[in-house]
Amino acid sequence: MGSGVLTPKARGPLSAAVVDALHGAARPQWDDVPPADENDLQLSLWVLYELSFRGFEDVDAAREWDPHLLDLRGRLEGPLEQRWRQRASATEVGDPFPDELMRLIEDHGGASLAGFVRREATRDQVLELMRWRSVYHLKEADPTSFTLPRLPVRAQAALAALQYDEYGGGDPARLHRHLFACGMSDAGLRPDEGAYVDDAPAIVLEQNNALSMFGLHRRLRGASSGHLAAFEATSSLPSRKMAGGIRRVGLPESLAAYYDEHVEADAVHEQLAVRLICGTLVEDEPETRADVVLGAFTCLDLENRFATWALDRWAA
Repeated sequence: MGSGVLTPKARGPLSAAVVDALHGAARPQWDDVPPADENDLQLSLWVLYELSFRGFEDVDAAREWDPHLLDLRGRLEGPLEQRWRQRASATEVGDPFPDELMRLIEDHGGASLAGFVRREATRDQVLELMRWRSVYHLKEADPTSFTLPRLPVRAQAALAALQYDEYGGGDPARLHRHLFACGMSDAGLRPDEGAYVDDAPAIVLEQNNALSMFGLHRRLRGASSGHLAAFEATSSLPSRKMAGGIRRVGLPESLAAYYDEHVEADAVHEQLAVRLICGTLVEDEPETRADVVLGAFTCLDLENRFATWALDRWAA
């Protein structure tokens, strides 16, 4: 069995069929149960990916390698990957590659949730954001760890150094996801992984599905690395703003401290990720270049789309 988290509520016929199949019901022909909408699709894929992480308390761990479920996962992954590739198709990165990749990241712009939290978000809005973010923050570095054995030695060594920090430098109490869980608990929120999946909009599930897809496929190791680079290079300043906003609305210091941890750490990690992971990966395996760009663009694009969605919701 899994981690204590139960399978989430279905959002349509496909996710209902997936959950039923996980619980031992008759297996449908997937062509007969297309997703009703984006929520149904993204939740179905998120549930299938979760089987490769800590799983569900009410699901047999052997389901991770169920061929029928893997068939569905592949059917859902293909169109979604093509969607991301189409959105990134006009993006090019020249040489020197690390410098131009950093330029792409710095020039992307987009809506800023951290700025809104720092200046004007209400306490309830910050708590709502924490519930959405928890789908990622309570997993944190895990999807990228799948990429580690798939990299050439220079990129692998740099990623191992970065991940060592993410996992607390060997101290369980300093794991980043553990720090976030402590902050969530102190704020009166559930600290268990997956606790707020039912609250997460489709765009948040898509963000998490991108990380999982890139990490779980060896052929997408470049995209996983590029995603990491974009994430780390855009984390330090927003983390400072998030910490300030959390303190402004009177939420626990432990929650702000989680973001404080990322202000300094991610300023170092961005150089590791952009230059020593992505830069050396493209030098050693030039065929990964386009996928590194894909991963970086997808990270930035999905975050912009999520921020726009959230700000529009709160303005309504």
